[in-house]
Amino acid sequence: MFSMYKKIKQIQSNASEVLSINNRNLGYVYPNNNRTHFPLANDKLICKKNLQAIGVEVPRTYFSYGYFYELRQLGKDISDLTDFVIKPANGSAGNGIVVITRRVDNGWISAGGRYYSLQEIKKHISDIIFGAYSHDMSDTAIIEQRIIQHKMLDEICNLGLSDIRVILYKDNPVAAMARIPNSESDGKANIHQGAIALGIDITSGVTVHGIKDGETITEHTDSGTKVIDIQMPYWKEILEMAKKAAISVPLKYLGVDIAITDKGPVMIEINARPGIEIQNANNKPMRNELELIEKLRNTGISL
Repeated sequence: MFSMYKKIKQIQSNASEVLSINNRNLGYVYPNNNRTHFPLANDKLICKKNLQAIGVEVPRTYFSYGYFYELRQLGKDISDLTDFVIKPANGSAGNGIVVITRRVDNGWISAGGRYYSLQEIKKHISDIIFGAYSHDMSDTAIIEQRIIQHKMLDEICNLGLSDIRVILYKDNPVAAMARIPNSESDGKANIHQGAIALGIDITSGVTVHGIKDGETITEHTDSGTKVIDIQMPYWKEILEMAKKAAISVPLKYLGVDIAITDKGPVMIEINARPGIEIQNANNKPMRNELELIEKLRNTGISL
């Protein structure tokens, strides 16, 4: 079978090859992603339901709350939960996510070491419902299963859940990076909140470059563990899962976020407007790869 990636030659970084926000929006997001289809990605409950329907592994949803009166049951609902994740159904950039890792007397401890009482959790969920993390639009709060990451990733950093971001264009993987939490990011794999990003060779699944706040790194900022030339486990399965998710939705320029457990990959979410920082993580522009996919499709070559 023809392999697109073997045809992609290493390119020299210059302005004409870098995908800018305007390039992304005008050239790829707007022409390929109808706004009416955004909820298939942006609403995490809808997204999870659709992914489950096609057999993609996702975190289990314990509870969801879309109305304030439903919080009367919160104490009873979470009384037996020792670890879980709270997130807004329509949040973005990691905002509003709280990762609870253990139960203590009269409360819970987050991945970043913060104590949460029941009242604090109720307040946070109330903020989510009110729209504090979704542009002041009413939202739904989700309490879901906390995914335990693969032991190899835990050796790099055990402060939270790492994930893999894969960007796909017309169902074909274009670029990938690992996002690794640290103490600054409070256990979240979000580079805007201080996590580190590792560019991944799309063919092999090996990390090739690392950044933190725009600066090149070769070791994790907390653990000191080396982060370059690391083979991501289950790489073939990750790409297969990413393509399966992409094929299932009408959005044809998207990002998928996948966690890795000891048993294999788990899909976290789909993003209809993935950021462009993945180029910095890989130290490699994306436009050549995107244009190559278009050219090959136009010539009728199967990717």
